[in-house]
Amino acid sequence: MKQTRRDVLRMGATLGLGTLVPGTIRAAATDPTLLTARVADVQLAPANYPLTQIWGYDGQMPGTLIRVQQGDRIARRFVNELPQASSVHWHGLRIDNAMDGVAGLTQDAVPPGGTFDYDFTADDAGTYWYHAHNRSMEQVARGLYGALIVDEAEAADIDRDEILILDDWRLDPETAQLDTDFDTPHDRSHAGRLGNFVATNGSPETELPVKPNERLRLRLINASNAKIFQLALSGLEGWVMAYDGMPLDVPEKVEGPFLLAPGQRIDLFADVTAATDEVAHLVRIDDEEAVSQAAFPVGSSESSASKRNTPTPLPPNPNMSVPDVDTARRFDLKMEGGAMGGLQSAKLDGKTMNFSELAAVNQFWSFNGIVGMDDTPLAQLSSGETARVSIQNDTVFPHAMHLHGMHFREVLKDGKLGPLRDTLLVFRGETREIAFVAGKPGKWLFHCHMLAHAAAGMATWISVT
Repeated sequence: MKQTRRDVLRMGATLGLGTLVPGTIRAAATDPTLLTARVADVQLAPANYPLTQIWGYDGQMPGTLIRVQQGDRIARRFVNELPQASSVHWHGLRIDNAMDGVAGLTQDAVPPGGTFDYDFTADDAGTYWYHAHNRSMEQVARGLYGALIVDEAEAADIDRDEILILDDWRLDPETAQLDTDFDTPHDRSHAGRLGNFVATNGSPETELPVKPNERLRLRLINASNAKIFQLALSGLEGWVMAYDGMPLDVPEKVEGPFLLAPGQRIDLFADVTAATDEVAHLVRIDDEEAVSQAAFPVGSSESSASKRNTPTPLPPNPNMSVPDVDTARRFDLKMEGGAMGGLQSAKLDGKTMNFSELAAVNQFWSFNGIVGMDDTPLAQLSSGETARVSIQNDTVFPHAMHLHGMHFREVLKDGKLGPLRDTLLVFRGETREIAFVAGKPGKWLFHCHMLAHAAAGMATWISVT
């Protein structure tokens, strides 16, 4: 796949081209023990457009980078300077339930002017992220997210480590301000809130100079509300090293396009194969057209080390096995609803309502005939118990199902187990099955990470005792 710079450096938005700027992620510029959510104005659109008002952690886009070594303690006092109550979810980390940050389930939402102390240990190395978990559809779309990186005890054999947070924003093409209608029935009943402006690390164009043969570790995070990124490599030879923070036993060679659903992460090792004065790219494919998600111009300076061999796997995290799958208790999760779906009726707050009645209150989706969470969990498990959940997507839209507090393996059709993940993309008409070991005690959310879908009914929970 070979494109010229002119071919691939086109924005997928209506806002036009701006000056090339590196899409970097900054560490805390203030007190590192605080994480403050506040309103801020940032240059999100190209430089010839006005500043965009966002909600950001420490006023940044993306939020302050949190980076620790495996086994380190993370302690942050969350300070809410927003006009809404909020909370912080540490997406993908297997931590105590009280620290999971789900307003209404594991804690009360922190009111404007309030604080909450998060304190936990990062036992798993890998690529994670944190984001708001109260009115998530709105607050994440306003910019409340950041990267959380847990480094392995021994440094990987790479030359560069780059974090790339992918997102799409819905901006007014004249003013560059966010569309603040977060309750539109179309978004909630169709594919979700999709943007018209795509960014990497809060920048419309990201350019990171490299050398020939350099080995990059690209940590890809999809922070979008609903967009499924279809990606490919150009001028780079890549291997998937980890999904959702969890290392693979054997690296997977990148042979063509691959998908990154909302909430998912992929760690790639990518060797620069483009020659000096060429440009390598992380390519985004939209409507069968290739554009650059991130550009890597190859400098004329001396090459990096000669071409490396296939990378060796990253060290495993603790407790990655899922034993006793054949004898595990089984549960079913049937997704119904949405536009063009077949949902006739479902229960909301204990009352059976037909689809028209549900739509009138902006609710469109159900799990097992229940809209949103009620007092009954999907599964009641004991800590350490293996469980299986069959997920049937009886809707016309894809859903990215995210399990809090635990990772799972997909049970494949041949009975083998897939890689350990915390978010699974399930397409229309599919039935997929996952198996996992019940983790720490508590109430753990299981929901669609197309955040409009979660807000309109696609959420349940698992109880672990």
